Amino acid sequence: MAARGASSNFLKLEFILGALLIGCIATAVLLSGFIFPGGAEKIDLMSRLVAPFTKPAHILGTDPLGRDVLARVIAGGKISLLVGFVSVAGGVLIGVVMGLVAGYYRGFWDMVVMRFADVQLAMPFILLAITFIAIVGGGLANTIILLIVSQWVQYARLVRGSVLTLREREFIQSARAIGVKDWRIIVQHLLPNLAGPVIVLMTLNVATNILLESSLTFLGLGIDPTIPSWGGMLADGRTYLQTTWWVSVFPGLAILLTVLGLNLLGDWLRDSLDPTGRTSL
Repeated sequence: MAARGASSNFLKLEFILGALLIGCIATAVLLSGFIFPGGAEKIDLMSRLVAPFTKPAHILGTDPLGRDVLARVIAGGKISLLVGFVSVAGGVLIGVVMGLVAGYYRGFWDMVVMRFADVQLAMPFILLAITFIAIVGGGLANTIILLIVSQWVQYARLVRGSVLTLREREFIQSARAIGVKDWRIIVQHLLPNLAGPVIVLMTLNVATNILLESSLTFLGLGIDPTIPSWGGMLADGRTYLQTTWWVSVFPGLAILLTVLGLNLLGDWLRDSLDPTGRTSL
């Protein structure tokens, strides 16, 4: 009983800390227009490279163009979070459907989906990105589509492997024996058992996609570099890292806190949604 109570308290702490971090970051991003009515692109060459915590008007300092780092970090969260969450949502939707079809029905569909997945996994991401951007061009929407195309395979393989195991379990065999339709088995029995692993992978991929977006933007293959984003700010500040560390450090901290909050919420959701779990709130 004592161990169960300690585990339950730990889950509550995970939820509180994760919700607090994500709630604060999301609120700041949504209210960025009210917090900084002048915008994040206001240039003041007379205030270039102001160190953090030295001027009340620029709490986190300024960048080489005199733009306020705090304003850019908050405003940049819009693009970075949009890319991270939308691309992951699209990848989950496609990957889960493909994985369920391949794992549950097997045979021809399994062969087609998995061989296509093998071909895509054999292609380096940068080669896929260059080919994709050369054909359709860059931009926000195309960057999101590229990340969806490159990551649905992870969810498909994860779901397929879990479904191959679950479909042989007694409760699935019993449901099929009494004539339960396939779609009800998938929705009521398979999906709840897949939620935990998928959520954990989602939380990791949000951070991965933010970093991939920064890499593509740095190479000129992603979002317009003039649009503030956490990844773009990290790339822009690399040149000044030894002298003006705050230009890159604070966007990096924003990514760190966002990922930490997502991982905490992901762990809590995994344990809460796990049908075999013994702890709950």
